[in-house]
Amino acid sequence: MRLFERKNAPADAAEAIADFWTWWTQVRPEIDAQVEAENAEALAEALESAVSAMHPSLMWEIAPGGTARYALVVSAYNDPELRPLAHRWALAAPPVDELWEFHPSRQAKTHVTELAVDVEGREFNLSRLVVAAQAPGNGPRMNVSVFHPIFPDLADEPRLEAAEMALDWLLGEDEVARWVGDIMAAEFEPIDAFPAIHLPGVIADLAKGFAEEQWMLMEGNTDTGSRVTALARYPLRPVDYPLNDQHIAITLPYRNSDADGQPAGESLDSLRGFEERLVRGTLGTAVLAAHMNADGRRTMHVYADPRGEAVSAIKDLAATWKEGKAEVEVADDPSWSEVAHFLS
Repeated sequence: MRLFERKNAPADAAEAIADFWTWWTQVRPEIDAQVEAENAEALAEALESAVSAMHPSLMWEIAPGGTARYALVVSAYNDPELRPLAHRWALAAPPVDELWEFHPSRQAKTHVTELAVDVEGREFNLSRLVVAAQAPGNGPRMNVSVFHPIFPDLADEPRLEAAEMALDWLLGEDEVARWVGDIMAAEFEPIDAFPAIHLPGVIADLAKGFAEEQWMLMEGNTDTGSRVTALARYPLRPVDYPLNDQHIAITLPYRNSDADGQPAGESLDSLRGFEERLVRGTLGTAVLAAHMNADGRRTMHVYADPRGEAVSAIKDLAATWKEGKAEVEVADDPSWSEVAHFLS
C-alpha cells in the first residue's frame, strides 16, 4: 500500500485536510482490501502516516460503524487545541457509504457489555465494569471512579487508560468532555459502585438540569482593586462549539458608571441594546461566551468559526457605538484560553 507522503508541511489545516482526503480517495481500494483481510499492521502503517501528516498528536482508530460496517475515527483525544482540526476533517469527509463512516471523536458503543479488549495481557470486559459518580455542589460535571477486577493487577497508567477508554465507549468521547470531571481508575471497588451500563442514564439526568440556557454572575476585583462583574454562559465548554476557535474581544467604553466603575443609567441601557443586536442579528454561528465590566469598560468575549463572517459583522456593529471608541481584537484561540476562568 502506498504510504502518505509529503515533502513540505501544509500551509494550513485546510490544506492538510484536503491532502488527507485526496490520499484516501487514491488508496481506498487498498484500505478496503486490508480491512477485509484484517491486516492490522498494514492499516496502522498507512493510517498513522496519513493522520500524523495532519498533526502528529491526532489519534485514530477503526471501529464498528453505526450505519456503515466500519467507522474511521480521527480524534483530538480531549486536546482542545486539536478538536477544531478533527471536526473540520470529519466535515470534509466523503459521504457515508455501505463500508465507511467518519467521526471526529470516539462514539458510544452499542451492546457495550459485549466488548472486550486485551489490556496488559488481561481481558478487559465491560460486563464486569462498575463505577461510582458524584456531582460536586450540584455542578455540571460528575467525578467518576471506575473499577474492574483486573485493575489491582495493572500499573497506574494502563489502568487509567483503560478507564478512559471505557468511559468513551459508554458515553462517547464528546459527552465525557462535556459532563465528566475527574476520572479515577480505582484499585478497589468503591462502596457506592453500580454497573457501568447505567452511567449513561445518570449522565442524561445530569444533563437535563442544564438543557435550558443559563448564565452565571460573578464578581471580583482587578489588580488595582477596582470592582469587576462578569456574566458567563453556564456551563461554558469549547466542546459544545468545536468549530469556533477564533476569539473576538469587543471592548466598549461607557460614559455613565457608578462609584465602582460599573455601568449605570443610559450607558447600561445602551450596553444592553448593543448586546441584544449582537446576539440576535450579528453572531450567526458565533457565540457570546461572557462579558466583563470594570473601570468604565465592558469587554465581550465572542468565539466564532473563522470561515464565517462574524469579524466583519462585529466590526460594523462596533462602529455604531457612540460612547467612545470601540475596539475589536481577533486571535486564534482553540482552547478558549481567554475565558479559561469561566470554563465549567
